[in-house]
Amino acid sequence: MRTLTVSLSLFLALGLVSARQQVVGTIEKNPGKPHIAVTDFRATGTIAPTLMATFNSTVQSDLQSSPLINFIPKTLYPLRIPQVPNDLAAGEASANARPAPTPGFRLADWYAAPTTANYLGIGYGAEDRGLFVVFGYFYTTAPNITDLQQAQVFGKIYTASLDQSGALDAAHRYAADILSQFGGQSLVGSRIVFVSDRTGSKEIWVMNWDGTDQRQITKYGSITTFPSVSPDGRMVAFTTYATGYPAIQMFSLDTNRKLPFYNQRASMNAFVSFTPDSKQIVFSSTAAGGAAQLYMANADGSGMRRITNSGTIEVEAKINSKTGANMLDVSGRSGLPQIYIMNMEGADVQRLSAGTGEATNPAWNPDGEHMAFAWTKGFEPGNYNIFVMDVISKDTTQLTANEGRNENPSWAPDGAHIVYASKRGRQSQIWVMNADGTGKHALTDKGSNEKPVWVNAEK
Repeated sequence: MRTLTVSLSLFLALGLVSARQQVVGTIEKNPGKPHIAVTDFRATGTIAPTLMATFNSTVQSDLQSSPLINFIPKTLYPLRIPQVPNDLAAGEASANARPAPTPGFRLADWYAAPTTANYLGIGYGAEDRGLFVVFGYFYTTAPNITDLQQAQVFGKIYTASLDQSGALDAAHRYAADILSQFGGQSLVGSRIVFVSDRTGSKEIWVMNWDGTDQRQITKYGSITTFPSVSPDGRMVAFTTYATGYPAIQMFSLDTNRKLPFYNQRASMNAFVSFTPDSKQIVFSSTAAGGAAQLYMANADGSGMRRITNSGTIEVEAKINSKTGANMLDVSGRSGLPQIYIMNMEGADVQRLSAGTGEATNPAWNPDGEHMAFAWTKGFEPGNYNIFVMDVISKDTTQLTANEGRNENPSWAPDGAHIVYASKRGRQSQIWVMNADGTGKHALTDKGSNEKPVWVNAEK
């Protein structure tokens, strides 16, 4: 992120940014989700005005896709739109005001019907010294607040490159600052690792959380699949057949270079899951012959020891990154694949899924209390769909139906979004949705893409 000393003339033109950062009042007392209105920003300069459509649409998309708020449609906004703090007045209009505020320039105008916004975002863009500069403000419209400074939740300067990518970056950061007021965690900087065959063979790829900057990591020209990522966001593990047999490999996401890993020669080595400190792994292997079992090892493959001995297939282990004390896996102990939970020694085994249909692809929510998974029951029986379960109560909610074959869910770091693979026709694509099943949209459209894993922001 760049820093910038903005010229005095720019400060005078756009209004001083307040250092006040606290939300006035307590959000928890608002009935339901807060209603947010954000105006379309305008800009001065030669290039900056051409970037504002990208900035405005990105802010709107980020806010509309959040399950934390209700974004007010712009068709309900007042006709006159404020741009800078000097345009605004707090509280109700006064009969003695000289001159009276322009309708739409009072915060009370935004609180009233038909807009009924609890919060208002306004701002302005410009260019300075070859950079794209945005002044973003956020206000509470609470009618009992009569002082504009008290009403301001935050005012910040966002600087970025003077191009479309800069407009995207500034927009994501402004929207993230709004959502952070309501407990949201920014996804900016997080990435999604996935498998794609767009170059002719299955390889490991990575993209930004919003689907931009899709880049190939491996170039083996063979089957390379089952990616997983360390909790620190620095290593990706996967299985490749490039050596002639299935071998686990570790790659650094910092350098895009191979890291050392010792493989047992076996017909299957796959499904790596990292401990919360990223120093150890659990994975599936047929190293002892027979059905695949779970093994634990150091992150370089050394110190391997067996932790299950069920006599039936044990795959897709997922360590609880919140506690590090237990893990999920997919087992054939009861016939068809089902999801079980066990401690890190493979004991205290309990089945979580209902025992009907096929339940696969478990994924822990960062809260350590919920899991997403794929199941062939529920609505549209027989096809895989995405479900979420409260691991304690076993209450289950279906998130997809009649939208193709949906598999391999992975939680975003904010615990409020899920990325997954959806096959709607001949090819599979990577999709993302809110954790309540709303806001579904595709992130990929080239080749066939599958097995996404959401990566924490760079640390």
